[in-house]
Amino acid sequence: MMKALTSLLVGVAVLGVVAYQYKTELLLLYVSQQAQPEVGPNVEIQWQRGPAKADLPPSERPPNIVFVLADDLGINDLSTFGGGVAGGAVPTPNIDAIAHEGVLFTQSYAGHGTCAPSRAMLMTGRYPTRTGFEFTPTPPGFSRMVTLMGNEMDDGLPPGDYNRELDESQPDYWTKGLPTEETTIAEVLRDKGYHTVHIGKWHLGNRNGMAPNDQGFNESLLMDSQLFAEEDDPEVVNAKLEFDPIDKFLWARGRFSARFNGGDAFKPGGYLTDYWTDESLKVIEANRHRPFFLYLAHWGVHTPLQATKDDYEAVGDLEPHRLRVYAAMVRSLDRSVRRINEKLQALGLADNTLIVFSSDNGGAGYIGLPEVNAPYRGWKITFFEGGIRAPVFMKWPARIPPGTRVEQPVAHIDLMPTMAAAADAELPAQVEIDGQNLLPVILGDGLLQRPDDALYWQSGRTRVVRAGDWKLQVEGRRDKKWLFDLGNDPTEQTNLATSRPDKLAELQALLDRHHAGAHDLLWQPTTERPIAIDKTRAERVELGDEVVYWPN
Repeated sequence: MMKALTSLLVGVAVLGVVAYQYKTELLLLYVSQQAQPEVGPNVEIQWQRGPAKADLPPSERPPNIVFVLADDLGINDLSTFGGGVAGGAVPTPNIDAIAHEGVLFTQSYAGHGTCAPSRAMLMTGRYPTRTGFEFTPTPPGFSRMVTLMGNEMDDGLPPGDYNRELDESQPDYWTKGLPTEETTIAEVLRDKGYHTVHIGKWHLGNRNGMAPNDQGFNESLLMDSQLFAEEDDPEVVNAKLEFDPIDKFLWARGRFSARFNGGDAFKPGGYLTDYWTDESLKVIEANRHRPFFLYLAHWGVHTPLQATKDDYEAVGDLEPHRLRVYAAMVRSLDRSVRRINEKLQALGLADNTLIVFSSDNGGAGYIGLPEVNAPYRGWKITFFEGGIRAPVFMKWPARIPPGTRVEQPVAHIDLMPTMAAAADAELPAQVEIDGQNLLPVILGDGLLQRPDDALYWQSGRTRVVRAGDWKLQVEGRRDKKWLFDLGNDPTEQTNLATSRPDKLAELQALLDRHHAGAHDLLWQPTTERPIAIDKTRAERVELGDEVVYWPN
């Protein structure tokens, strides 16, 4: 009896050790097995059709507006600025053409270092201090899993914090979104008579009046999960990142799924970037005789890294494998822009269509590609320049002269009032819009004037202001401060926080004033994780390497 009990206890202990050693794999298996709604077969989208004939020719109508938003595209992934992915081996001529044939903003910024708060600012033109939308909603289990896996990896980073009790008390993932009382650019344009269509990522809530159809879009083809294609699709090449906990979670949890106007989930009709583009062309065709607003929010080039075989072969023999897949994804994004422009040209709509191109934030360090944001420091999930420098290009042949350049800093909050002004639409009178209409400075009719010449960013205890050429970043966890003179040090190499106390005090006062009376947060951050500023997730952090703590 005693011998049997001893054997049992030994067996239990062995199982415990094995379970501990493989707890990440077991948790990923658990995540992958969690019930999700069934994904049905592909369905053909029946887009609403505008009038069979136009009352006015395109040149006499309000301009169509096509807003193409990339996801996690690094500023150096575009050849516009002389760089390009893989050292320029894969150029982006069609995205470049928007800037060259229209306006190039040489100092353009995302609204945030992660996706959802940027998208909230793009839609509303308002800072999180007014909306309370400050953090990126993450799927169930994400915060716990990513923090746990990150802490277990032998990457040299200090451990991150996770508040399980707070996480379990949070609102449901689908109800973390943009409050219904906020006014979106889609609502402004719809009220002006535009037909408004959303295709792709939303990430601003999907219940309680937060879905795209409830926030001003007449129609919405929604990205429902995280895969660009089925993992075993023979026409697709995958690149998994064993060093990245976010990638591990996405592969475990992600599906290939879409929804139309809030209906049931179904399989998209092809590789996601191409499928969204196919459907965008149908929208343009269906609305050729009336003003329309198309918001094409691509998932590319976010992880998981998946590319079509054709693109993978076309970019050539690049190393490492993840770079080749990533470059192929950039190629598909550029092709999307080409196809949209060709469709507008073919229908005679190009001259009076405003095309806007941007990315929601900078390139991610967790993909392990060090050049995506070159020459700037930092990544997505930081407020260093690499995390928030984002392309903002506009093309409107009827109004914007080709080769226009704007040197003053602009940001995502400016796009909502600019698109509204292009449509001659009234901004909501009941709220304050923080962004500026950029058309006067683009057309040379006026100067860009914003209070204190300042732009702001925030994520919990991490707050940033750029005023003129000076930029202050304050990380509240350690009371760490970085002060940079971007006019002389655009890549943030020399921290002047100690040597310029006058500028430090001046910018700190701006931050304090900006946050005085701020809107309550819609929800609280449940994690605070260290992010290496100058190294990717594929590199080991060593003593002396700088990190910034990021709440979400």
